Amino acid sequence: MDIEELRTFVEVADAGGISPAALRLGVAKSIVSRRLARLESELGVQLLARSTRGAALTEAGATFRDHAARVCAEVDTAREAILPSGDLRGRLRIAAPLTFGPTHFAPMLAEMARRYPRLHIQTCYSDRFVDLIAEGYDCAIRVGYLQDSNLIARRIGPIYGKLVASPGYIEAHGAPESPEDILGHQALMQGTEAWHFMDGDQIVSVRPQGRFKADNGIALVTAALAGLGIAYLPDCLVQEHVASGALVPIMNRHPPPQAGAYVVRPPSPHPAKKVRVLTELLIEYFERSPETAGEVVE
Repeated sequence: MDIEELRTFVEVADAGGISPAALRLGVAKSIVSRRLARLESELGVQLLARSTRGAALTEAGATFRDHAARVCAEVDTAREAILPSGDLRGRLRIAAPLTFGPTHFAPMLAEMARRYPRLHIQTCYSDRFVDLIAEGYDCAIRVGYLQDSNLIARRIGPIYGKLVASPGYIEAHGAPESPEDILGHQALMQGTEAWHFMDGDQIVSVRPQGRFKADNGIALVTAALAGLGIAYLPDCLVQEHVASGALVPIMNRHPPPQAGAYVVRPPSPHPAKKVRVLTELLIEYFERSPETAGEVVE
């Protein structure tokens, strides 16, 4: 039984169709179809029910998928164990934030590709919340305050942020002095997130309201510069504008608590060596660049 056929079947099962699985694997749809056909022929059972909407697991396929996934994971672990020291191979799929991923994290991903010429790195830059398991990612770089989940997270560095507004907005509407005051202001937000502030040793959370929302931090900076409201943003996005006076830090007695940047991965007793190496590289990057900050999210 061919390991690539097993891996292809697992990808199709998880992606819900041949086309998305082919995209994950980086091969043509015809290759995926041939691998599936050979596997089903060898097993003598139908694993997937194809339709115009995609591919759904049959009862036999649902049972076989978990076994196939474990086999693939064990083979990957075995391959890593016998690789020469310092060698990495295969594919690494990463989800990273669009807001500052291309500027802050892309250089380290490029460095990783340079160090390991047999490693294929595929990175998706998006500020949306990516489902690592359903979409077939090895790991994600996430920043802010992590929500509870079954994913395994490793902190790679601190994230600092502040509340800012334009001088024009402050002149017209004043500036909040406490977290409760924010409820009377226009907030520039990603969605319905909570904002967190320090009140002495305690963390206070508020859910602001606003008419301008965007899922990208740079767009929120632009709105703040235009005087549309107050924004809760990472230092790396606002420090230039604060230095020029285009944005003013406000509510300094109640700063946001320190957030973090993390590498998160699906649960597994044997984390892939390539994910471990990426994590260590990013930790080194944050240690060399203590001023690095990321997008602060809920």
